Amino acid sequence: MRVAFLHGLFGRGRNFSRIAQDLEPEAQSLLVDLPNHGQSGWTERFDFVEIADLVAEHLRAGFAAEGPVDVVGHSMGGKVAMVLALRHPDLVRRLVVVDISPVASGSARGEFAHLLSALAGLDLVSMTSRTEAHAALREAIPNDTVRGFLLQNLQREGDGFAWQPNLRLLHDELEKVMGFPDMSGYRFEGPVLWVRGERSDYVVDDDAPAMRALFPKTTRVTVRGAGHWVHSERPDEFTAALRSFLLP
Repeated sequence: MRVAFLHGLFGRGRNFSRIAQDLEPEAQSLLVDLPNHGQSGWTERFDFVEIADLVAEHLRAGFAAEGPVDVVGHSMGGKVAMVLALRHPDLVRRLVVVDISPVASGSARGEFAHLLSALAGLDLVSMTSRTEAHAALREAIPNDTVRGFLLQNLQREGDGFAWQPNLRLLHDELEKVMGFPDMSGYRFEGPVLWVRGERSDYVVDDDAPAMRALFPKTTRVTVRGAGHWVHSERPDEFTAALRSFLLP
């Protein structure tokens, strides 16, 4: 079994390291850094179709060269995974969409507009340490776990710091990140597991018709006690759900 993991906004492939380890030895995993994140290159605009096609090209050239693989996508990565499955169904055996829907959610769900604005306002020129960055963001982002997750993207650059992801693009085009492209005429007929966190507001019941119109073989599960970052907040429960769905 081969599983490709696609992270969410301001994440990176290694966010799924523990889950990938927990799926061994049955699964071989690929932890993808999506464009504008991690070690991957930057784009001039944000476009889900363009990003999904880039991921498809990457999979086709290597990890999925011998046949379809399972794809797990969280949040923004879940949207990329959905577009990937719809446009390139030959690459996807089973799809797992984590705490996101195929709808334009805008700023009404989640807090990324606030979070990215806080990061963009950080004065990196005067920053001398990561501890100082934590202190500067504590009022705007009081949750230590969320703040630590975001600040993993702050990298040393010479004598100072810089954001490894394309923060300016992601901040300026957040409306597109929170949207979803028109996929009329597409359907993915393979099995889909739709995972939501019990305490998250990124998936609501009203999203179900849009989801099933594109993915008719969808099973939805709720991970109790989890917020938006289901895989990091409840890793054991999340891995169990993956094993039940992906393993023959």
